[in-house]
Amino acid sequence: MADAQCACGALRLTFSEPPQLTALCHCFACQRRTGAPFSANAFYSIDCVEISGPSTEFIRIADSGRKVRMHFCPACGSTVYWKADASPSWIGVAVGSFAYPAFAAPTMSVFEQSKHEWVRLDETIKSFQGLPVG
Repeated sequence: MADAQCACGALRLTFSEPPQLTALCHCFACQRRTGAPFSANAFYSIDCVEISGPSTEFIRIADSGRKVRMHFCPACGSTVYWKADASPSWIGVAVGSFAYPAFAAPTMSVFEQSKHEWVRLDETIKSFQGLPVG
């Protein structure tokens, strides 16, 4: 299993289990966070992640009104992981921070209400206009 890290390597995450979910997100907050038309995200049980190195936390308020705590490297600025108050037992990790082309493909795509029209996804990926319900 690959480790995740920032661009300079100062902030690292190691995992004892595979991700529980891999998803794409097209929300405007993720577009701004990544500087890309969508984000690729892996979600892990918080108990299987070991974090080493410094991080700076930026707290944003989600549309739900709950906090999302983004952690980025204070040296290079890479956003590596985040924790959402709505899901305290999970940690989200930027798939790009693994720099591992064989990483598990996403199984879902969320917030497609703000997806760029030219983005085309494989038909096996479940699509949701917002967050999945239930």
